[in-house]
Order: sequence, then structure tokens, then C-alpha cells
Amino acid sequence: MPQLAPHIPQVPGSGIRRIYLIASELDDVISLGVGEPDVPVAAHIGEAAKRAWDADQTDYTDNGGIAPLRAALVEKLARENRLHVTPQQVWVTIGATQALHQAMHLLLSAGDEVLIPDPGYTTFTMTPRMLDAVPVPYPLHPDHGFLPEIAQLEQLVSERTKVLVINSPSNPLGTVLSEERMRELLAFARRHDLWILSDEVYEYFAWDEPHVSIASLDDDDRVFTAFSLSKTYAMTGIRIGYLVTPPGMAEVMRTVQETTISCASTPGQYAAIAAVTGSQAPVAEAREHYRSNLTAAMALLDDRGIRYLVPHGTFYLWVDVSHASGGDVAEWAVRFLMEQRVAIAPGSAFGRSGEGWIRVCAAATREDLLEGLRRLPAPGHPAAPPRGTI
Repeated sequence: MPQLAPHIPQVPGSGIRRIYLIASELDDVISLGVGEPDVPVAAHIGEAAKRAWDADQTDYTDNGGIAPLRAALVEKLARENRLHVTPQQVWVTIGATQALHQAMHLLLSAGDEVLIPDPGYTTFTMTPRMLDAVPVPYPLHPDHGFLPEIAQLEQLVSERTKVLVINSPSNPLGTVLSEERMRELLAFARRHDLWILSDEVYEYFAWDEPHVSIASLDDDDRVFTAFSLSKTYAMTGIRIGYLVTPPGMAEVMRTVQETTISCASTPGQYAAIAAVTGSQAPVAEAREHYRSNLTAAMALLDDRGIRYLVPHGTFYLWVDVSHASGGDVAEWAVRFLMEQRVAIAPGSAFGRSGEGWIRVCAAATREDLLEGLRRLPAPGHPAAPPRGTI
């Protein structure tokens, strides 16, 4: 019997999706586990997609995306991110997930190492394994605000290290890297001649200080940046993201796109033009909704004596449940779902440093969010009575 490539079984599954699948088989679940915006797609975005379908704009496009969308993204990058690039540096992808995979595919060979944040988003670990490369976690510690420490990175880098992955605002932590910290990370990458892959999916949801794109500080073309329309415009299922590359990579990117996706959905690209160039009022409304939800959630957790990391970005709360999880937060999250009918993401799904923590998505109705948090066990208090059965 033929066998799969030997490195494929080493690719870990997603601890987030595990909870999602169990929850999908249950009734009356409060869903706080998946990062799904609870606001609708703005009308002008949906209308643009519908017009494309009605006009039969369903053919192949250029590998990098339709010219009007790439031009709109170039303008957005200059305006919002201080990035001055050409359309040939902007590649429309199937969400940021494909953008991240595409970049790693370009930069990593079998056996190469990539430094990834821990806790960090699940695909930072999964994608290198898919490529037979080696993810090397750099732990983010509570006593350092869950921020990367250069001294620790220096201990982890090796002659096999090729890429440093950063994520700001961070999923799952809600941390935001300052410009000063970005410059330190750039200097580290220069010392060791590393590429930087920057995940900036939550760029519009930075609360206390402005989001900084590390590529805007780069002067020697070592940064790839992954962006997405999914969270900003509630377009998660439309699957439009984009990868911004250093200059001079158009030919190789065209080949890589052709061999992986050919191109992104054409109606989705027309929807993306409407999103980027149309009214941004829905984004502002979503920001206010998420931030006010986070404020209310933190007040409730304070009242209950449950520890959490104050989020400076995203719509997530990083909550400490180590007083209840017994050293295995993944299994505790399943029991909590079965007994309390609340789906949350176990912190260990994001790396070893996430043990004892959970990620709570605040992109929900205020009622669901607060009720879900009320069902968490507080330190020194018994858990609420079971609401379901195991």
C-alpha cells in the first residue's frame, strides 16, 4: 500500500477546530471559540459580489489578482501602513492562511527552522510541518507581558534558522508590538540574516497604540507581510487575503500562485474592491462593538476574580483558567463545552506556553459573551452546575 510522505503525520491538528467540531454536534452552545465576526458583511460589499456573479465575471484572473484590486491595495498600503509598493508586490490570496503558506513555501526548505511565537496562531506550527521544515517556538511569558524577548531569540537561533514569524496584533493574545520592539526584531533578523514573515490580519483592531507594519521600517527587503479582509470586513468565508513581498519577486510569485491556486475567486475579488474602496463606517462600527464587548467582559472577569491579559488589540481575551484546568486545558475545554455548553479555544492549541489559558472570542452578542464568561469557574469557587451531559 502506498504511504503518505513521512513528514505529513507530524503535522498537528488544530485544537480550535477540535472544539468547533464537537460544538457543531451539540445544541444551545454559546460559541466563543472560533474567531468569527458576529457582524454582517456590509451591504455594498455583498452587492459588489452579486454584480460580479450577475455579470458572469467568473473567469480566471491574473495569478496575482485583478488589476483594480491590486491598485486599490497599493493605495491602502500607502495610506494605512506607510508601505510604498508596486502592484507587482501585492498578491491576492485565499485568505491570510494561504498568504502565510505561500511565503513559507518560498522561504523554507526541508529541515530549515522557523522561529514562531508561542502562544501563536495554530498554522504557524502546522504550515512548516506541512513543508517538512521545523517550527521552533519562542515562548512568550506572562511576566514579560507575553512579548518577544531578544535575549531568548538569540538563544534559539541556529545556522538552520531561516525565518522569524511575528504577529501584531496577536492572535490569540491581543498584544501589540510597539515600533521600538519592531526595530529590535528587525535588528535581530539582520544580525542573523533572517527573513521576517509578519501576520497583520488584525491590523484594524489595535486599541491603545497604532498598529505598525514592520515592513515600513525595513530598509533591506527582508519582510513578507500577510494581510486579510476576513476579520476587518467580516468576510471570513469569502477567502480574500493578500501577501506583500519584497521587490523583484513577481516572476517566482506568478509561478508559485499558478501551481497552488491559479487565482483567488473572481467575485470575491470584486467584493474586496468594494470593501477596500467603499465606506469604512461598518469597520468603525465593528471596532466599537468589539472594544465595548471587551470592556464589559473585563469588568465581569474582574468582579469574579478571574485573571486575564488586558488586550491591546484583536477581539480576543486571553484568560487564565489554570486554577480549574488541572494541567490539561485541552481536555478541560472539552469537558467545559460538554457540561456548560460554552465553546472556547484551549490555550495549548496555540503552543505549550498556552497551557492553563483559554482564548475567548468577544466578537459575539454581549449577552452570549457575558453569559459564557459567567459559566467559567472562578478561583476558590465551585464550577456552575452542568448544563449538559458528558
